[in-house]
This record gives sequence, structure tokens and C-alpha cells, in this order.
Amino acid sequence: MTVFTLGTASLKELAGVNPYLVATVKRAIEITTQDFTVHDGIRTIEEQRKFVAQGFSKTMKSKHLEGRAVDLVPWIDGKPRWWWPQIYQIAAAMCLASRELKTNIVWGAVWDMRLADLAAGVTDLALLPDALQREGLAYNARHPGADFPDGPHFEIQA
Repeated sequence: MTVFTLGTASLKELAGVNPYLVATVKRAIEITTQDFTVHDGIRTIEEQRKFVAQGFSKTMKSKHLEGRAVDLVPWIDGKPRWWWPQIYQIAAAMCLASRELKTNIVWGAVWDMRLADLAAGVTDLALLPDALQREGLAYNARHPGADFPDGPHFEIQA
């Protein structure tokens, strides 16, 4: 099994982020089957305004402004890729890491439940991505309409 590590750019993005969320991300990179980059940690007001204007974010009350959110994007062939199969693999590693470290994290594909509570009973990293995909589909059925499925987004709750 390949062991991945966070690169310099990812570590820079984690500067100032909630330490429990950082610990969870660092644990996830150790156990993941999919390499990833920390695409966004803390954002400035100007960055957030730009993301809202471009439709990449829906709110000016983003947890990124408070250091309580990160976006983890699959790193494939030397580039960040927003590909759902690999996003589910990252979510699986974050799920297991949040269970292990007992961090209260919400995932951007299922906004109404703690990540650690999703796919209850599934502990196999090979099976968890499919289970999390089903959780995302179930969320979509519970919340029809204009929700924003943000698979790379993870935020720590108070």
C-alpha cells in the first residue's frame, strides 16, 4: 500500500486551521488509498467574495473564513482533479480518521449528519467509499432542491 504525505503547499493551506481538523486531515493522508491536496484552508474575505461571484461557494459565511473548513481534492497525475470516485475515497479516509480522533466533522456531500456517523458499521476502507456515495444519494433524496454537493469540503463543528 502506498503511503501518502502532505506536500508543502498543503501544509501551508493548513496554517491557522483548527488544530483538531488539521490532525484529522494529517491522519487521513496516512490511511487514504487516494492521494490528495489541501486545496483550501483559510480564505480571506476577498477570496470568498470571488468564489461566491464565480459560483464556487454559496455563502459569505463560509467556515473557511474562520479556519474551520478545508477542501481536500484528489491529486491525480500531478494535478488536482474534482473526480467523484476519488473524492469518495478521500471522504472514507476522513471518516475513519474522524472516528478514530473523535472529531466532529461535517462533510459537504451530506450536510445534516456528522461524518463519523455516516455508513455506520462500515469500517473497511475498501467498502467505505461506496457506502458514503449511498449516503450522499440518500441526502439528496432527503433534501431535494438547490443544495450544493461539495464533496471536497470538510468542516469541524463546535
